[in-house]
Amino acid sequence: MPNVNNNVNVNKVTAPKVQAKAEEKTESKAEFKDNSTAMMDKLEASAAINKAGIVKSTPKFELNLSTEELEKRTNKDFLAPKVLLKPDSKEYAGLAEGDKQALKHLAKTAKIMDTIYMKMDNENNLAFKDYLEKETAKGNKNAEMSLKIFNAQKGISGIDMESNMVTLAKGQKDLPGKAFYPADLEKEEFHNILINMLENGEKEEVGKILNQRSIVERDGDKLKAIDYCDKFKEEFTQIADELDKAAETSTNKDFNEYLKLQSKALRSADPMLDAVADKKWAELQDTPLEYTITREQYADRMTGSVMENPKLSKMLDEAGIVPQSKDSLGCRVGIVNKKGTDDLLAIKKYLPMLAEKMPLADKYTQTITGDGDAKQTMVDVDLVALTGDGGAYRGGVTLAENLPNGDKMSLQIGGGRRNVYHRQIRSTSQPEKIQKKLDAVLDPKFHKLYNEEADHWFTIGHENAHSLGPKDNCDAGLGKYRNIIEENKADMGSISFLDDLVKEGMYTKEQKDQILVNFATNTFLKSKPTMDQAHRVRSVMQANYFMKEGAIDVNKDGKIEVNLEKMVPTAKKMLTEIIEVQLSGDMKKAEAFVNKNFEWGEKNETIASKLREVNKTLNGVVESPLADELTK
Repeated sequence: MPNVNNNVNVNKVTAPKVQAKAEEKTESKAEFKDNSTAMMDKLEASAAINKAGIVKSTPKFELNLSTEELEKRTNKDFLAPKVLLKPDSKEYAGLAEGDKQALKHLAKTAKIMDTIYMKMDNENNLAFKDYLEKETAKGNKNAEMSLKIFNAQKGISGIDMESNMVTLAKGQKDLPGKAFYPADLEKEEFHNILINMLENGEKEEVGKILNQRSIVERDGDKLKAIDYCDKFKEEFTQIADELDKAAETSTNKDFNEYLKLQSKALRSADPMLDAVADKKWAELQDTPLEYTITREQYADRMTGSVMENPKLSKMLDEAGIVPQSKDSLGCRVGIVNKKGTDDLLAIKKYLPMLAEKMPLADKYTQTITGDGDAKQTMVDVDLVALTGDGGAYRGGVTLAENLPNGDKMSLQIGGGRRNVYHRQIRSTSQPEKIQKKLDAVLDPKFHKLYNEEADHWFTIGHENAHSLGPKDNCDAGLGKYRNIIEENKADMGSISFLDDLVKEGMYTKEQKDQILVNFATNTFLKSKPTMDQAHRVRSVMQANYFMKEGAIDVNKDGKIEVNLEKMVPTAKKMLTEIIEVQLSGDMKKAEAFVNKNFEWGEKNETIASKLREVNKTLNGVVESPLADELTK
C-alpha cells in the first residue's frame, strides 16, 4: 500500500456515564441544561465517528529536497521561464474596452482551474501548498524554493526535463490514479472490485467509474463514481458565474454564445451540455478572445490498466463498456493574433485532400472527409493565462492543442475540432543557444537547413494530423499505449504529406527540407523517458525507426545526419503501421509495436549526453503578468 501520508486515527468515544446522586438534584435548571447540551454534543460526535469509521488528520509535511538541490533547480540556468502577455503589451492595448473587461473575468476562471487541477492531481497538493506558503512567511528559505518549484509543476510531484521525478515532500508518491482514484487503491484491488461489481450486475456504475469525467471514491467494499461537475461544484459554479459576467461585456456574439453554453455545462453533470459547448467552441474562427477549458487524458495511468487484465477486459467488452482515461482539466485565456491565424488558415483548404491520402483510408471514417467541410477552425493566440493541466510544467509545456479529443461526445453529434497555437510558448529567440546545440549534435552540412520557424510548421502538421485517421474511438482498446500511438500518428502525418504540400504550393522545397532537418534533430532527447511520457516515448520510437530505415543516422563523430530523400517514405511506412495498430484496437499489438521501437541505444545516449552538456535546464515555469494584474 503506497505511503501517501494519509494519516488516519480511529477514535473511540465512550458515552458519558450519568450518576444522579441526591445532592446533584439541587443543581439549577441552567446548569442542567448546560450539562445536557454537552452530553448530547458528545453523543452526536460519537455517532458521527462511528458512522464515518475514520477521521483523517491534517498531513504533516517534511521537505524532500536538500538545500543544494533546491538552489540548483531554482537557479535561472536550470529553471526556464515562459512569460505570457504583459500588462503593457500592444495586444492587450488594442482590445475594445468590453473585451478588456471580459478578460478580467476569464482570467479569474483560469486561477480557479488551477485549484481544481491540483485537487485532481494529488489530494495533498493544496495542504502542502498552504504549508509552503506559511513556512515561507516564517523565513524558511528551503520552503520558499520548494514553493517556486511547486508553482511551476503545480503539484508535489512532477517530472523534469531529464525524466526525473521531482517530489517536494517526503513520503509522497506520484500515483498512477492521481487523485482520480482513492490514494490507497492499487491496480490489483481495482481490477478485482470491478470484476465483482460486474458479476453483481452493477454494469452502469462500472461504466461511470471508467468514464473520463468522474472522480472515484470508495463505497464500502465497492467503488462509486462522482461526476466532476458534482465533485467540484463550488469551483465550477464560480467559473460559470465569471463566464456569464464575461459574456455581458465581450464584443463578439458567437464568443458570448459559447461562454454561456460553457457556463451552463459547468452547472450540471450532463455530458450533452459539454458536447453542445464543445461543438460551438470548435466553430469559432473570427473572435478577438480565446477561451478554452482543456480536457486531456495523459495523467491518468490507472483507468487504462483494466485492459491488462484478460478477465476484466473480456467482461467489459461483453458489457459494452469502453474505458476512458480521466480528463485532467486546464484553462487557456488569450487574445487571437490575426496575422498568425491567417497564416495557419492557409493549410485548411488542403485538409480534405490529405484525408484522402491517409493510409488505409477506405477502412474507416474520419472527421475530415475528402468531399466536405474540414470542420476545423484554427487560431494563433497570444496567451494571457495557461493554467491547470496545460500550465503544469512537467517535462515541458504544450505548444498547441487539437481538441476535442476522439472520445468526446461533440464529435458524435457532428461537431468539429479546433487547433489553438501558443505564441509565447513556442517563442525562443535564443540564437546563441540554438547554435550551441547544433554545433554539439548536428552535422555541419545540415546547419543551414535548421530554421527555428520550421518547428512551428511541423507543429501545424502535427495538430492537423490529429484530425486525420479513424474517428470512431476504435483505439480505446489500446489501453496505456493509446496516447503514445496517437502522438506517433500525428508526427508521422506531419512528415508524410510534405511532398504533397510542396506540390500544392504550401511549402517550398527548402522549407520542406528545413522541417525534415528540424524534426530529425529534435526527435533525439536529453534522457530516456518513462513509459508514462507519451510525447517523449514516441520521439524515441521515431528516432529508432528512422535510423533502422537509414533516414537518420548518428555518424562516427557523434553528429546527426539526415537522408532527406528517405525521410518522407519512412514516415509514410510508419504511419501505415500506426493506423493498422489503431484499427486493431488490440493492446497486445500496440504493446508489441511500442516495444519494438522504444529502444534506448548507444546512439540515443551519445546525443543525449551532448544535449545535457549544452542545455542545463531541468524545470520550467509559466509566468502570467497580465493575468496577475487583471486578477488583483
